Formats: sequence, C-alpha cells, structure tokens
Amino acid sequence: MNEAAVPCPVEDVQGDNRWMSLHQRFVLETKEREPEILFVGDSLISHLIYTDMWETMFAPLHPLNFGIGGDQTQHVLWRLSNGELDNIKPKVVVLLVGTNNHGHTADMIADGIMAVVHLIRDKQPQAHIIVMSLLPRGHLVNPLRQRNAHVNELLAQKLTLMTRVQLVNTAPDFVLPDGTISHLDMYDYLHLTPNGYRKVFEPLHDLLLQLLAESDEADETNNAQSLLHKGP
Repeated sequence: MNEAAVPCPVEDVQGDNRWMSLHQRFVLETKEREPEILFVGDSLISHLIYTDMWETMFAPLHPLNFGIGGDQTQHVLWRLSNGELDNIKPKVVVLLVGTNNHGHTADMIADGIMAVVHLIRDKQPQAHIIVMSLLPRGHLVNPLRQRNAHVNELLAQKLTLMTRVQLVNTAPDFVLPDGTISHLDMYDYLHLTPNGYRKVFEPLHDLLLQLLAESDEADETNNAQSLLHKGP
C-alpha cells in the first residue's frame, strides 16, 4: 500500500489541535466564500498570503488559500475528502504539495499527487487544475533535491493524458550553474523569500489571468447558446 496516496489526517503530536482547527476553518470558508481560484498545498502555498503580491495580484482574483505548513500528499487528500472541496465551484485549482513527503520514494509521491489530482477532478469537474512542480531544495545537491526532480519527471508523464490539467515548472533558474541555491531565493534553502515568490508566482499569475478569461468566454458562449435554445 502506498501511504502517500491514502487519505490520512495529521497526528496531533503537540496536543493543540492546530491542524484540525485550520481544516475546520477552511471548511467554514467554503460555506462563506465563492472563490474563482483555490490554492491547496503546504507552507509554500500558505505563506503566499503574507506576501505583497498576494494582496496586489491574487486577492483581486477572488482566491481561497488552503495551505498548511508541513502537509504531505496524504494529508491534503484527507482534507479535500472531508469538506474543503464542498460548497464551492472554483474555476481554477492550484496544487503544490509533495516536498514534505519524507520517507517516501519519488514514485510514491508522484502517485500521491496524482491521487489528489483525481480527487479534485472528481469533486470539481468544471475546474482547470494547475499542478506546480516541486521546487528544488537544499543549498547543495542532495538526495531530496534529486527526488523532487524525479517526481517532476514522473508527473510530466502521468499528466500528459489528462485534459484541463497542466504541470507548471516552478523553478527554471533557482539552481545556479555551480549547483547551489541562493539564500536570496530561499532563505533557508526550502522556503521562498519575497524574491523567490516573485520568480515562482508571477508567471502563475499570468497563466491564471489567461485561464479566467477563457473561462469567462466559455460561460458567455454557453449562456448565449442556452438563450437560443429557449427561443422567444
């Protein structure tokens, strides 16, 4: 059994129930908000809301951010299976998860991400799904960086046959020619600096604008056809 692809909540080892409290807050937000874009994932997603670009670029697009630090694929699977995809119909879902799946092979992680993608497709058939590739990590070349790169290669193969699902390369130039990652992009060689967020999410913002425009055009076409079928 691949535990990375089986829904599982985070164990409350610290005893303050924070993870479940966040999940319950997210479920409540689905009942109070009507997002056009849903962001789902780990701390790389959750920390986005504390950047200037969230307020200036993403907030106007009517988003919800369901990121939780430390989440692995099986944790996101559990959250999305237990209310976080109910009550809403986003036009786009953005997914970034997998780098925290310690102890799992690249194949296990890729299958875990695919399980999340299939769940999103089942629960949100109208949504375009953007799967963000896993970022490189570590100042120097290391097994986890190589594992993440292999996950991305597997995802590129697995997502090819799926419609309205897109794999986006998140870090085209994070790794410098000497194999290092700069602290100017990742302050701890894992989490993004403001400069790192701009590199990753500005291109994503452009893509989101394109997808939302295409969705609006499709809605207008469908509405026009519906009126024609109704007749005078």
